[in-house]
Amino acid sequence: MKAMVLSSGGVDSTTAVGLAVQRYGKENVLSLSISYGQKHDREIRAARDVAAHYGIEQIFLDLSKIFQYSDCSLLRQSAEEIPEESYAEQIRKTKGEKPVSTYVPFRNGLFLSSAASIALSKGCGVIYYGAHADDSAGFAYPDCSPVFHEAMSRAVWEGSGHQLKLEAPFVQCNKAGVVKLGLELGVPYELTWSCYEGGDVPCGRCGTCIDRAAAFAANGVEDPALARRGGSGK
Repeated sequence: MKAMVLSSGGVDSTTAVGLAVQRYGKENVLSLSISYGQKHDREIRAARDVAAHYGIEQIFLDLSKIFQYSDCSLLRQSAEEIPEESYAEQIRKTKGEKPVSTYVPFRNGLFLSSAASIALSKGCGVIYYGAHADDSAGFAYPDCSPVFHEAMSRAVWEGSGHQLKLEAPFVQCNKAGVVKLGLELGVPYELTWSCYEGGDVPCGRCGTCIDRAAAFAANGVEDPALARRGGSGK
């Protein structure tokens, strides 16, 4: 079976790439990296490095026009500042009643729908994506939740004529668990990029930087990306 992996260049999607390569062999894995109008291309460059490391085919797709109407703080047209606080603090402020400001409207729905079309055209039987439990906590990113995954899985399975499955192997797992698996798989975390800001080193202050640091700390190891770049990145 051939597998497609949504690859953003971050910890979770890169772990999904590593898992797919282990299960299917690199000759049967391809990655799909999607631009959505983000303020920098650092994560796309990281995804390219990851694909090169594994020696897998990579496809690029630009969906930025779809998100041009959004004022999400991650997008280049937005004047909103990216929050410099943990997701837990952001969820506390929203009281778990709405997504955080870095939620791009229905992004995973659009990504997975686009991926399904390309995957079918490329002869794939499964799509992997890296949603995990921490992202869906407190309604922060509702399109990372188990409920969303189940609904999209049914839609993709039925809409593909029972040819294509959707897998979110970490949807019930927190980020520390994702990193634990990735370390066991030898995932090249030194190549990855998670920070919402651009630049040469991670800011260390945005929600995803804080989340990433905690996940590596929970496993008792230094983040290889920070070691490679020489320090905390703050």
